[in-house]
Amino acid sequence: MPVLEPNPTDGHKKLLQMAAVIVAIIVVVSVIATIAERMG
Repeated sequence: MPVLEPNPTDGHKKLLQMAAVIVAIIVVVSVIATIAERMG
């Protein structure tokens, strides 16, 4: 009897998660760059 995964490994879901991670990294980097620019 296989164990049911809470998050099934779906291709589109995985791609969406990767896209969300990339967007989050870009947002964080841009916020840090903006703060650094304002400081000096």
